Amino acid sequence: MSKIPIGVQLYSIREDCEKDLAGSLAKVAKIGYAGVEWAGYHGKTAKELRKLQDDHGLKACGTHIGLEQLMPDKINATMDFNQEIGNKYLIVPGLPKERYVGQAWMDTGKLFSELAAKVKPRGFRVGYHNHHIEFKSEGGKTLWDIFYETTSADVVLQMDTGNAYEGGGDVLAYLKCHLGRSVTVHLKPFSKTNKTAVIGEDETKWKEVFDACEHGGGTEWYIVEHESDPVSPMNAIQKCFEGLRELGKV
Repeated sequence: MSKIPIGVQLYSIREDCEKDLAGSLAKVAKIGYAGVEWAGYHGKTAKELRKLQDDHGLKACGTHIGLEQLMPDKINATMDFNQEIGNKYLIVPGLPKERYVGQAWMDTGKLFSELAAKVKPRGFRVGYHNHHIEFKSEGGKTLWDIFYETTSADVVLQMDTGNAYEGGGDVLAYLKCHLGRSVTVHLKPFSKTNKTAVIGEDETKWKEVFDACEHGGGTEWYIVEHESDPVSPMNAIQKCFEGLRELGKV
């Protein structure tokens, strides 16, 4: 089996990107990352972003966008934009708090299934990225369980390992259960004692995570995200990449 490519969620280095997007992408590529998941476009057009990616040998491995960008008045423009940058993963990173309750949450799952069906003919995937809230109980099940049960198999369940552990979720159990739906996975370190730990220094059982992703998860991209580093965000994502090398993923 060929190795799954590794991207980085640019939210990790958002301030660097805001100051110097081209320079930041150059550093990302130099570290060794194969792709970038966008979190805002810094005022650039799709053609400008595509050129920046191409200039540095990077692929788009996703974008985090608001649900409103997938509504009827914007969905075609969203697909056009992402087709230009070569991205097929349209991931919603969070929702208004009123959606996380009862029937509203069930309806959200139905909506995501409908959106996934709309974008599928053009080769796109719609997905949802968890934080910690999805692992609270709602009628004896977690919100993440309910979302899984109320969405079609076309909806990507973008597991964020660190966020899930923070919320008390059993990451390995979910990855093993949700076969074929962990198409892109956020590798975020988690430690109860060291909030700045990078991959390889934290408490995550990474080898078991990788095994679940690579044997049933359907994972096409690993995406590093790290949000707290005492030196610099760029230093953190470099150390995470080195940690993945030590784990045999590079």
